[in-house]
Amino acid sequence: MTGSHLNRNISINRRSHTHSQQPIASPKPNSSNRFGCVSLGLRFQVLVIIASVISFFIAIGGGYIYVLPSITHAFFNGQGFFSDHNNSRSLLTKCDVFDGKWVQVSDYPLYNATECPFVEQGFDCLGNGRSDLDFLTWRWKPKSCDIPMFDVGAVLEMLRSKRVVFVGDSMSRTQWESLICMLMTGVEDKMSVYEVNQNQITKRIRFLGVRFSAFNFTIEFFRSVFLVQQGQAPEHAPKRVKSTLLLDKLDDISHQWVNSDILIFNTGHWWVPSKLFHMGTYFQVGNSLKLGMSIPSAYKIALQTWTSWIEKKIDKKRTRVFFRTFEPSHWSDDTRRTCNVTQFPTFETNATDQNSFSDTVLEVVKDVNFPINVLHVTSLSAPRSDAHVGNWNDNPSSQDCSHWCLPGVPDMWNEIILSQLFTEYEIPFSANGTTQLDD
Repeated sequence: MTGSHLNRNISINRRSHTHSQQPIASPKPNSSNRFGCVSLGLRFQVLVIIASVISFFIAIGGGYIYVLPSITHAFFNGQGFFSDHNNSRSLLTKCDVFDGKWVQVSDYPLYNATECPFVEQGFDCLGNGRSDLDFLTWRWKPKSCDIPMFDVGAVLEMLRSKRVVFVGDSMSRTQWESLICMLMTGVEDKMSVYEVNQNQITKRIRFLGVRFSAFNFTIEFFRSVFLVQQGQAPEHAPKRVKSTLLLDKLDDISHQWVNSDILIFNTGHWWVPSKLFHMGTYFQVGNSLKLGMSIPSAYKIALQTWTSWIEKKIDKKRTRVFFRTFEPSHWSDDTRRTCNVTQFPTFETNATDQNSFSDTVLEVVKDVNFPINVLHVTSLSAPRSDAHVGNWNDNPSSQDCSHWCLPGVPDMWNEIILSQLFTEYEIPFSANGTTQLDD
């Protein structure tokens, strides 16, 4: 597929709003005197009345021309009803944005992955030969509200002089790449956006940071697949123990996550036997090796360690914390070797097993003395069997039904985060559901 073909199929729609004004014509007085016997005084009174009427309509017309457009402009730019901070917050907090369905829209996707230098080759499905475009045109629609359409100018201004940090596994890195590409569509000088250490985007690097120099902010990614520390096997441990997860100690790079404005975590895909027990990794609390501890129990302890760190180390007056729940894979069986990437979303899904991690997250954070926003994307992402990488990766000999194509589902996760952040930074909403910035 050529670049020109991609550009024809993937466009970024810019919305504009115009307000037409219909001038009011002033009534023309009838100066003809059809009565020959009207006295001069009566004639003068008639002229005074007519002049008064004319003045009245001129005043009304002037008010229409100068006042009404201002009111209209203010309303549509979010400075009327939508500027009220409490009303805006109420609109989102009363709506369960994770209860809804996927609908097709005409103004997707938001960017062209082939033109974004921060997308890993393995996630650029169209660039890797995928020919159908249907998977690009779906957007999440909550039942009782609308998620505002992405407005790149508003978001760039909202993030000015801030620090955004993603922490987690490769799914977190995909979401990190998604947000950068979404924002780059609003940057004129693409060279002003760069990785701070001139690194190529790869899974092998623990830290990646992209700076938007024109807006003085960075979007960073730290690879921490378990969030807690990994240690060596204790002395006198059984031979099958090669390493341990120190469930009561957060990752040793956690000090680098502090002093951020937006902090987005995830963990889940590595909490499986194939990544743990089959590799000789078991659990440890303090000096005690927990050979019989189950994965769900260990996961809960690790999350409690994480929330304790949040309460002690993160400034709630500055930092907004998000935790994105486990997002489903769509493998054909437990061997994780084959999968069937569908052309359209599968609307009847069963994410019960994968929701167990999400339920643990909700249970742990509910009593935390810190406002943690849980992004419950498990059920939201479950229908999207059409949006996985499949065979369209950088290694066509192996399938991938864990990671997502870009553009794709991670864009929606970011749109939900941004729609919730606007209540913190008072980004206005327009009457038709899109964010607006004054020229």
